[in-house]
Amino acid sequence: MLTGARRDVSIRRRVFEIVEESTPGDTASAVFDYFLITLISLNIAAVVLETVPSIRAAYGAELFIFEVVSVVIFTIEYAARLWEAPEHPSLKRLGPVRSRLRYAVSFSALIDLAAILPFYLAAIFGADLRVLRVLRLLRFLKLLRYSSAMMTMQRVLYNERRALLGALLIMLGLLIIASTAIYYAERHAQPDGFGSIPAAMWWGLTTLTTVGYGDLVPVTLAGKVIGGIVMLLGLGMFALPIGILATGFTQEVHRREFVVTQTMVGRLALFEDLPPGEIMRLTRLMRAARHDTGRVIVRRGDPVDALHILAGGEVELEIEDRLFHLSDGDFFGETVLIRRAEENLLAIAASPCLLLSLELSDLNALIDRYPEVGERLGAVAGARLASAPRTG
Repeated sequence: MLTGARRDVSIRRRVFEIVEESTPGDTASAVFDYFLITLISLNIAAVVLETVPSIRAAYGAELFIFEVVSVVIFTIEYAARLWEAPEHPSLKRLGPVRSRLRYAVSFSALIDLAAILPFYLAAIFGADLRVLRVLRLLRFLKLLRYSSAMMTMQRVLYNERRALLGALLIMLGLLIIASTAIYYAERHAQPDGFGSIPAAMWWGLTTLTTVGYGDLVPVTLAGKVIGGIVMLLGLGMFALPIGILATGFTQEVHRREFVVTQTMVGRLALFEDLPPGEIMRLTRLMRAARHDTGRVIVRRGDPVDALHILAGGEVELEIEDRLFHLSDGDFFGETVLIRRAEENLLAIAASPCLLLSLELSDLNALIDRYPEVGERLGAVAGARLASAPRTG
């Protein structure tokens, strides 16, 4: 018979499996997911429809009851996710209190809190706070964890964050230059519209984005010349983020198109002793990606969130000042399991290679089931961090 503490852990683990892990074949988990997706969708529809006066007058009471019931359900969901946070593989080592605090400030937890907070704030202040009621639309973001398309979008934005930030800085610089130039060209002719650089920024923004509302137009010869140049620059510069995102989506789709087979996973030395059912499970979890010679796979300082296994080709790996040459069946990324070494980790494709990647959260769950995998990884990680050939 289970003791009280072990029973609580067992229940907590089951709650985690239902609300977080979504294991294939788990009926309770699937029902939970579909129920929440439906409830979130109905909430968004309710927020939109209640702005129609006739609907609000006819069904105001029903909409309020639905809101109260929804908040109760979302509150229970939020509390359940906080309670089972210690079961997350990436948070287990922090202990019950720290793991819950760490989860509470995560993006998904903050979205869950934002979904219920407007209701409680309005109730506490005893007023119909219109702004807070509009914030209920943030419940739409709760769909992020259930939509593979939105998760793809999130990965693309994260992967291309540096390029997007660079494009944003270029556009901001161009906006400042355009607004400054038009200010000096038009300030005497149109002091109301171009009386300062901040005022001229409205014209610069509408012109660079090619919206052109026509509420502000240059009338001087110099202003018209500047306007023409800004229009041409805007066509190219404001299309830059679109091109970056399109390229990122194409790369992500290509990575997902390569099918990871059960035979491919089963022949890897790291997993060769696992039972067929576990191999099949890993086949569904792992992602494949091809890299050309010289491609930087992991840059110094990039977060290492997956174990990368070479299914073909060669990789040059550098950890701190130690150099490793990896070939078929070798892996990297395991050092973060025993020490955060990502700030000194660099991986470059030494030849065209195929990498199979398993996210660290899935890897930790695998280690929980098969500790020998963790022992093997720990031995390799310890050896790499302890001694190896030094670079130049």
